[in-house]
Amino acid sequence: LESVDGGLMEDITVSNIAMRDIFNAPIFIRLGARLRGPGHPPIGTARRIKISNVVASNVAAVHGIILDGMPGFPLEDVELSHLSIQYAGGGTREQAQRTVPEMTGEYPDPSRYGAVPAYGMFARHVNNLTIDHVRFSHTKEDLRPCLFLQDVVGADVSHLKAVRAAGTPLLILKGVSALNIHQ
Repeated sequence: LESVDGGLMEDITVSNIAMRDIFNAPIFIRLGARLRGPGHPPIGTARRIKISNVVASNVAAVHGIILDGMPGFPLEDVELSHLSIQYAGGGTREQAQRTVPEMTGEYPDPSRYGAVPAYGMFARHVNNLTIDHVRFSHTKEDLRPCLFLQDVVGADVSHLKAVRAAGTPLLILKGVSALNIHQ
């Protein structure tokens, strides 16, 4: 899902999806600013998006879920619930340290992100993120954390189950406020 050039992406519900052999991000929500079109279109919005009851297996190790707003233009009110995603794994500590560049003016494609610094989910520029009853696993050891949250205001994480390698943190937080973690 992507909102660009003044577009509204709101009040969306996606549920009851099964996926296998996914070569990029199993879920990709991005707010972009390619700003192509007549009359200098404004930056769009992406809000009130609910994704639930998703099962995915053999998902490529590179991306994880990507939720990416823009500085000053966050994704808003994103709910992910009852997900079970099994990744191939194999991520490195170097990938866990990687800074993902802002790509607001580029074509929306998860492959442009390269390896993100978390195997389960990379979320940046998001207001009001809910993660509920989500399970992340990998078949081959992955040395990246499960979650990487950056510039997130209002995150509620409940019933998260995640496999992680010894010595690897569960989550990395950068510029996160109003975080609640339950069970």
